[in-house]
Amino acid sequence: MRYIDHILQPGETVAYTTTLHWVVYLPAIGLWLLAFIAISVGGATGPFAILVALICALVGSGLAFSAWFRRWTTEIDVTDRRIVYKRGFIRRHTVEMNMDKVESVDVDQSILGRMLNYGDITIRGTGVGIEPLHNIDAPLEFRNQVTAR
Repeated sequence: MRYIDHILQPGETVAYTTTLHWVVYLPAIGLWLLAFIAISVGGATGPFAILVALICALVGSGLAFSAWFRRWTTEIDVTDRRIVYKRGFIRRHTVEMNMDKVESVDVDQSILGRMLNYGDITIRGTGVGIEPLHNIDAPLEFRNQVTAR
């Protein structure tokens, strides 16, 4: 069960839910490609290429698991009353901001971020702000859900 389902107040409804974009897997994919190239090109030349490929594949697998776990344990929700950001599994970090305290939602996207629809979001509130949320899926839709209220 999702975190937001545990903390909803009576009469409160979830308007939008997002998470980290799949781009968090790119370092792992890059290392797997490097391992494939090392095996394809250097596999016939000896054990050094195989060792390089094995190391790249193992490190890539570790990075992929870490990215999957970070993506699985991160929730970003917009309700009709507040914004809720939760990350972590055993050691949980949550930030909540009431909608009436939101002053602005800043979206930063690179060129690749615009093409793949991901970016960084900073929510500024009266007196406080939520830490920047990096690599968020569909950041413009998130901003629209928050500012349309």
